[in-house]
Amino acid sequence: MISNTSADTPVASKLEALLNLQRIDSQLDEIRRVRGDLPEEVRDLEDEIAGYEVRVSKFDEEISGLNDQIKQRKQNAKDADGLIRKYEDQQQNVRNNREYEAIAKEIELQKLEIQISEKKIKEAQYQIEQKNTEISGTKQRLEERRKDLDNKQSELQTIVGESEADEKKLMDERGEATQPIEERLLTAYTRIRGNVRNGLAVVPVKRDACGGCFNTVPPQRQADIMSHKKIIVCEHCGRILADVAARGE
Repeated sequence: MISNTSADTPVASKLEALLNLQRIDSQLDEIRRVRGDLPEEVRDLEDEIAGYEVRVSKFDEEISGLNDQIKQRKQNAKDADGLIRKYEDQQQNVRNNREYEAIAKEIELQKLEIQISEKKIKEAQYQIEQKNTEISGTKQRLEERRKDLDNKQSELQTIVGESEADEKKLMDERGEATQPIEERLLTAYTRIRGNVRNGLAVVPVKRDACGGCFNTVPPQRQADIMSHKKIIVCEHCGRILADVAARGE
């Protein structure tokens, strides 16, 4: 049972207000059901596209950094080559073997620097080639996902366009329908709707069973529901039991 209902509003009026709100919410649920998973699919595609764009941007930054490294390595090799020529000229004027060997050692170091630079340049060029391949594949997937997004957005816009006016009208009605419902009762109603799969928080008793979960409602409980002296919920699913339908309904 939902307690703390205000004493100045008859229970029957509260239940009628809840039933009206449930009617509106069920119509809104149906509009959203027709849209299906399209809104979520659109959001997922947007997220996927954003991820691909970030990936391409990251690859571009990495390639730019590798090109800077290549440029620096080429400069290092050029500088080393210049030093080699300088040292070779100096070797022509050495006064002893020790000076000659010292210069020869410097020349070997510069040749090693050129070898290292050439190796690093090749490694960077290979990485650039690999990243360009990755970029090409990513851009292809990105283009495919953009086409998918355009199609999904177009489909969603068509569906939304067909129901937009009805949805707006129902949302306005919903705003009015919630006004006479006290806050605690509205909170309970919202909580129940969130806990059940079909969105039905307020249901009648039909053929001795809850109109939501279809479990049996005992005769005495049905009598309490019909008396409208208090708000009663289904002991199995927690839905608000608004009334007892006639046998033929």
